[in-house]
Amino acid sequence: MNLEILTPERKLYSGDVYGVQLPGVDGLFEVLEKHAPMVSALKAGKLKVLKDKQQSDTEQFSIQGGFVEVFQNKVTVLVEGAIPMND
Repeated sequence: MNLEILTPERKLYSGDVYGVQLPGVDGLFEVLEKHAPMVSALKAGKLKVLKDKQQSDTEQFSIQGGFVEVFQNKVTVLVEGAIPMND
């Protein structure tokens, strides 16, 4: 599935991924390939990009609040701000 992480200033991430873990307002959740369409609010926290099924290749971002949209195997994350984190 395709993932894009966008801030008002720039595109922070764009690429094909296995899944993404997101800090929803009601708790952490994960979106994988062929997920049902949805829109959800996000709170400040850690977003984790899962680049492969074994989760051996990941990328993490510290995000401010925002929203995520899942539609037709594309995940678009819109956040006020995000900072890449080192593992």
